[in-house]
Parts: sequence; C-alpha cells; structure tokens
Amino acid sequence: MKIAVSGKGGVGKTLLVAALSRCFAENKKKVFAIDADPDSNLALAFGVSEKRIEPLANMRQLIRERTETSSEGWGVMFKLNPNVEDIPERYAYEVDGVKLLVLGAVRSGGGGCACPENVFLRTLINHLVLRTDEVVIMDMEAGIEHLGRATVMGIDWLIVVVEPSEASLQTAYRIKNLAEEIKLKRIGVVINKVKNEEEAKNYLKRLPEGVVYLGWIPFDEGAMKNYRFSSAVEKNIVRIMDALLGRN
Repeated sequence: MKIAVSGKGGVGKTLLVAALSRCFAENKKKVFAIDADPDSNLALAFGVSEKRIEPLANMRQLIRERTETSSEGWGVMFKLNPNVEDIPERYAYEVDGVKLLVLGAVRSGGGGCACPENVFLRTLINHLVLRTDEVVIMDMEAGIEHLGRATVMGIDWLIVVVEPSEASLQTAYRIKNLAEEIKLKRIGVVINKVKNEEEAKNYLKRLPEGVVYLGWIPFDEGAMKNYRFSSAVEKNIVRIMDALLGRN
C-alpha cells in the first residue's frame, strides 16, 4: 500500500505518518516512512535526533555519481533516470520496525527546476511507489504539486489531514482540486485536534464532497509537542489503518 499524507502546516501530518507507520509495522508489514517535507520533522516523531540522519538531498557526491553529473551550475548535463534501486535499503534508518528515509530540501538556486538533486529524489519516490511491495507512507509538504504524474499511478490513498480551522479547510479544498486534476483516485480525510467523533463529524460537513472520511484523532498536547502518543490516539490510529485496508 502506498500512502501520501498532505495538509496545512501544523495540522498533524507528521504525527499521523509516524503513528500509522508504527501501526503497520506492528501488524507485520514492511514499512518505509518517507519524509518528503522540506521542513523535516519526521525523525523527531520517531524519537530520533535529526543530526543522526543525513538528508539524501545533502549527499552531493552520491547524487553526482548516480546522475553522472560532471560539473555544477546552470546548463550542466546529467542522467534523467539514475539508478536508485539500492538507496532505500542502504540509506534508511530503522526505528520501531520502520525504515525511515529523509529526502531533505533542494536549496540551490532554481530548486524547482530539473536539477540533479530533484531528479534523483523524484526518481527515488517513483521507485518506492511503483516498484516496491512494501507499505510506503510519505509525509508531504502542504500540497501535492511535487507528486509526479507517474508517481500518482501508484498512490493508493492521498490522506488530507485537517484541523477545525478555516485555514485548514481552505487548504483541504485546494489539495482536493489538485488531486482531481492529476487523477488521484482515492482521497481520504483525517480530522485531528477534536474532542470527540461528534465534533469531527460536524466539521466533516464543511469539507469537500467526494473525500472519504477515514477517522479522527483526539487533541493531545503531548502528541503534538513531543510525539508521545496516548492510548486514545493509538486506538484511533488503528481504526484509521483498518479504514485504509477496508476492514471497517
């Protein structure tokens, strides 16, 4: 199963990715958790210092070798289909039965262009989504513009995480519209930071039509600050996993 998680910054995307990854791992699944948000926090959600994991985007020598880049700067020639098959196993950090990969941000000038770093990272995402049998859960930035059209073909679920706020609601509408434009088939929503299911379902009425309600996560200050999950949070994460698998 391949899952992309998006939403406005601060709504709890990283919380959901970490908890859901652990949940799948506890159910004997091989799991890759991918930090694809340039504002990387997924390692912290697993209790791992960011200093212990070097983002792949920072591995300049590796990227140069795989893309066969001979020099740096504008107008350089490089390989558009680098070999990345060994990257997930070689460079993932294993924690709690989950293999964690931090992609990092491309901070060079023209970071949005087809530079070697972007080509390398996008090829890696395509490989994980299209060519592997593992569960892959990606923590995305607030949008899906960085999902390539080829990658979309392999995504089983796009989960939009929302909270009871107007800004989060508007982001949900924008993400849904973008998802439909690139033909994403299943768009689910998880409502975070609510008191109970009744409050979640009341907020659900304001969300875009056509999204699948996957569940809710109770507001938990400890989970939001230091990713220490209460039993109530963990119980609801299990329900969300079951919904993704069609068990309820």
